[in-house]
Amino acid sequence: MSVNLVHRIVAQRVERLSPGMVRIVFGGDGLQGFVSTGVGDEYFRVFFPEDDQTEPNLPYPTDDGYWAFPDGVEPAPMRTYTVRDWDAAANELTVDFVVHDGGVAARWALRAQPGDVVGVNTPKGLYAPPDDIRWQLLIADATGLPAAARLAETAPADVRTRVVVEVASAEDELAIALPASVELHWVHGGNGHAPTRIEEILRASELPDGPGYVWVAGETKATRGVRKHLRHDLRLPATEYKVIGYWTENAEAWRERYEALDEDTQSRLMAMWDDDTRSAEDIEDDYEAELEKLGL
Repeated sequence: MSVNLVHRIVAQRVERLSPGMVRIVFGGDGLQGFVSTGVGDEYFRVFFPEDDQTEPNLPYPTDDGYWAFPDGVEPAPMRTYTVRDWDAAANELTVDFVVHDGGVAARWALRAQPGDVVGVNTPKGLYAPPDDIRWQLLIADATGLPAAARLAETAPADVRTRVVVEVASAEDELAIALPASVELHWVHGGNGHAPTRIEEILRASELPDGPGYVWVAGETKATRGVRKHLRHDLRLPATEYKVIGYWTENAEAWRERYEALDEDTQSRLMAMWDDDTRSAEDIEDDYEAELEKLGL
């Protein structure tokens, strides 16, 4: 079982990249022992302080690869983010935060200054293309932009890479230095300001011949349609795509509806993932179908 450490990290530099994104570079002694997977979309949990705290209540790692909080300690608010960059030589970790009105993470990032403290755990990557790919298509909204940019920056020279990113407006486009083999396109809309076009972008994309890989990250309900198209319409094997829901529109309302489900229904939904006789893709098909029946 992999080790899952918890690191206390300190903001070193804060930069407003665009109206919708803030970059924070972290350092500090707490990054000693930080282990990056090196995978471009690696993600971790970020533990934030409460509004009346200067530091978050951090958990301790447990033997089962997770973490726990000491008895009597209020768990820190926690959100999931991707690693924009890890510089081991400089001992610096970069995270790009999508910012908006409301939300624990966005509120913290908008006020962040050098010296502010958060915690992170050991990251894990999801991007896992076959070794023989000749092309890849990366599609993301603003929440997936940091991961898509890092994946594009590290794309092999012999892999034709097309990146399409949906941001709210032209002001949210970022200057990204990319290899010659990478083609970058910006689309405006979505991101809570208008209906997302991520599924439309995928359906309009002509996939090249030969072995390839499709990676898509965005709003959870939108990515359900993306996954269905890749799996059931295009009939791609699960090894040739990765679809990740990074956020849920109107998340508080969604959570309230989920928590209002009766206990048997919640238990049934969770138990679906315990069936080790079926593939994860088959389980996800049924799980998403159940959520849709429940209006979720």
